[in-house]
Amino acid sequence: MRTELILLFVAMGAINYGVRAAGMLVGELLPKEGRLAAALAQLPAAILIALVAPLLLHGSWAEWIAAAIVAALASRSEGLLLPLAVGVIAVALLRLI
Repeated sequence: MRTELILLFVAMGAINYGVRAAGMLVGELLPKEGRLAAALAQLPAAILIALVAPLLLHGSWAEWIAAAIVAALASRSEGLLLPLAVGVIAVALLRLI
């Protein structure tokens, strides 16, 4: 491998762990109750919707059917991991058709 690529990988790893460490340190300062805490609890879902919405707007029928499957499954399950995994598998299989 080229030296530039190795340095790039090392730098990306250092930045990744730096951001994680900063999140752990700053996370202690965040409120545990109140409106800000409630807003921060909804942040992962908001980011996910912001990433998925443009894909659906420009997506084909496979993405729309997979999104319906994910929405149905997410409404019945507690977490987001299972619906996301099923959605990825559904899109992959539907694109093969």
